[in-house]
Amino acid sequence: MAGRMVVGSAALAGLVRPASESDAAGAHRMLPVLPELSGLLPNRGLRRGSTVAVTAGQPAGNGGTSLVLALLAEASRSGSWCAVVGVPTFGAVAAADLGIALDRLALVPHPGPEWATVVAALIDGVDVVVTTVPKAVTTSVVTRLAARARQRGSVLVPYGEWDGADVTLRVVRGNWEGLGQGRGRLRRREVTISARGRGAAARPKEIRVWLPGDRSARTGARGATPPESAPSVSRRTSLTLVSP
Repeated sequence: MAGRMVVGSAALAGLVRPASESDAAGAHRMLPVLPELSGLLPNRGLRRGSTVAVTAGQPAGNGGTSLVLALLAEASRSGSWCAVVGVPTFGAVAAADLGIALDRLALVPHPGPEWATVVAALIDGVDVVVTTVPKAVTTSVVTRLAARARQRGSVLVPYGEWDGADVTLRVVRGNWEGLGQGRGRLRRREVTISARGRGAAARPKEIRVWLPGDRSARTGARGATPPESAPSVSRRTSLTLVSP
């Protein structure tokens, strides 16, 4: 199971053209997100032309990648094209479990030195473009890509520090659940996500969610069914809101 792997400029151009031509939702200025995340964003969705940065905080690996997947899920499920650039360890199975349509997902795991060119080309024809942020990226490149997203109506989602984003979502902390006294499996993770931005997003917000979540457990309630014994209702998972 994998998304559409993109290698070389010819393949990239071939992807961008059909993505642009088949965008039935192009007239809509807001792409949907999962209900649990909607309260973090102005107008409760991903506004076309905006830049929404995701940062994982410390320690590394505390839920940032899962948050990126969750951010894409509803837009992808609704018909939008998505692209992920510079994430060679991207988990296609995890993406599919959250509802991301792999047949409308482009993967560029190793963009190389032409990173900015690749991202700019995808912005031209893909609804949501996720990209890791190179350490050496300059302010002028950041400004140029954000301006291109505004012009083309794409949502740019930098995964890493990005100055000037309209909204920055940060995983403040995260705790795994499922391990008992030295045994068991990691079942789910409670993460705290903060949002801060500009304009309508200037007021800081924070929520706690189970990530990826368990549909069968009662949310935010003491004495909820333990994840180990909860019945499985679906292979597809979602976020579960714990506290706004």
